[in-house]
Amino acid sequence: MIDAVSQGVFFFWLYFNWFLSSHFMSLNFDLHSHSTVSDGLLSPADLVAYAAKQGVDVLALTDHDDVSGLASAQAAAQAHNIAFINGVEISVTWKKRTLHIVGLNIDPEHAALKAALARVRLAREQRAMQMGEGLAKAGIEQAYQGAKRLAQQSIITRVHFARYLVEQGLVKDIKTVFKKYLVKGKPGFVEHQWMDLQQAVELIIASGGTAVIAHPGRYDLGSVNMLQLLHDFRSYGGVAIEVVTSSHTPPQYQQFAKLAHQFSLKSSRGSDYHGQGVSFMDMGRLADLPSGCVPVWQDWPALQVAPTPA
Repeated sequence: MIDAVSQGVFFFWLYFNWFLSSHFMSLNFDLHSHSTVSDGLLSPADLVAYAAKQGVDVLALTDHDDVSGLASAQAAAQAHNIAFINGVEISVTWKKRTLHIVGLNIDPEHAALKAALARVRLAREQRAMQMGEGLAKAGIEQAYQGAKRLAQQSIITRVHFARYLVEQGLVKDIKTVFKKYLVKGKPGFVEHQWMDLQQAVELIIASGGTAVIAHPGRYDLGSVNMLQLLHDFRSYGGVAIEVVTSSHTPPQYQQFAKLAHQFSLKSSRGSDYHGQGVSFMDMGRLADLPSGCVPVWQDWPALQVAPTPA
């Protein structure tokens, strides 16, 4: 027979877990975003301010292959009373395809992670110069210089090239630039070997983080390769996939929710916000995770994600 004290402890435990669950469900998580440190339009501090304005409660800054904006974003998050998650988005090569792996709750000072990301950024610079050469052969001069100007002091990405071509009036919008110039078989495309998938996942884990496959619906892998990717990712220690993200359609939310369940993966949610005019969706406007998903944040400590009371 359960005594009164044990019964009280049991009911307190039930209430506490219900409170955490309901509290987490009420928070607006955005676990994928970009600043001017990579290819976003807003500085880390301005990105956080915009996220707060849009009703985001928990934000992860996940710049491409760079963690130098995290300290500034963290300070801004405290000022704007929202919770902040240290993140990164690592470019990887898997079966000759480029994929992106998000790391959440990483330690940005982890030596091995910092060194590996520095090597990736150097390779990005070399790729950017080759992209400029390819576009010059197609009659588009100064593309590298234009992209570098738009990138300012950050890494040069394909988005910077796209923005330059739009700025010059050569193409109507960024989406069209990619189709005409920056994908395989086009003048600005450069085949590149990024970090190995296993290495990226293991570096994220070693730094204390959680590895997440970013926007899986964008990779056009086909069903067989998608299943193989999820199997490999899980075997390396990967934990979650982005189910709700701005480039996914509602049917894809359900598709990847089912795959997450099939592979015992948790589900993440992120806007992949880059700025007005270059993003699929505005911040703070994402749909909820489908019913039955296990959120990637489920086991995170409550104090880590709960905004500080005003």
